[in-house]
Amino acid sequence: MFNIDQKFKSFSLETYDPNKEEIVKISTDDFSGKWIVLFFYPADFTFVCPTELLDLNRHFEEFKKLHAEVISVSTDSVYTHKAWIEMEELLKGFKYHMAADHNAKLSRELGIYDEESGMAQRAVFIIDPDGILRSCEIVADAIGRNASEILRKLRALDFVKNNPGKVCPASWDEGGVVLEPSIKKAGKVYKEWK
Repeated sequence: MFNIDQKFKSFSLETYDPNKEEIVKISTDDFSGKWIVLFFYPADFTFVCPTELLDLNRHFEEFKKLHAEVISVSTDSVYTHKAWIEMEELLKGFKYHMAADHNAKLSRELGIYDEESGMAQRAVFIIDPDGILRSCEIVADAIGRNASEILRKLRALDFVKNNPGKVCPASWDEGGVVLEPSIKKAGKVYKEWK
């Protein structure tokens, strides 16, 4: 399993890199000093999954600006990933590594593996540049996630990492009002956050 604000489990996965059209082995150590967004989805050749990956791909440059590596992960093989990219029109130009958790080792260790379906659940983990897990979201298989919201969370996490003592209120996005916790402000947040 995992705990927020604790060191995230080290991992090593085989990926299909659609930019190089090659199989590449990656590990936690490859991303030292960068944010990692591990984006688990149930399976290739499904219905909601390509729409999610398309949405992620649309925000490629924004994730890069935050020094974030997005890795999509399913229990399919790298060969299935390659075939899916070649067949699914929504995935034309997909830029992220597609990791193969083919034996479901990582999915099981994280507690997101569905034994009945043989697939990982829809989960996204955001790990900071020091290897600390800062966010996790798991949703039902029938609904797709919003890449803009993942990006918003990443911006907020990056902001508080770089600005100790500040906190981001609900729906905060870049340039929004931030708060500085203080006993004098308890019960009077309205005055600070208008």
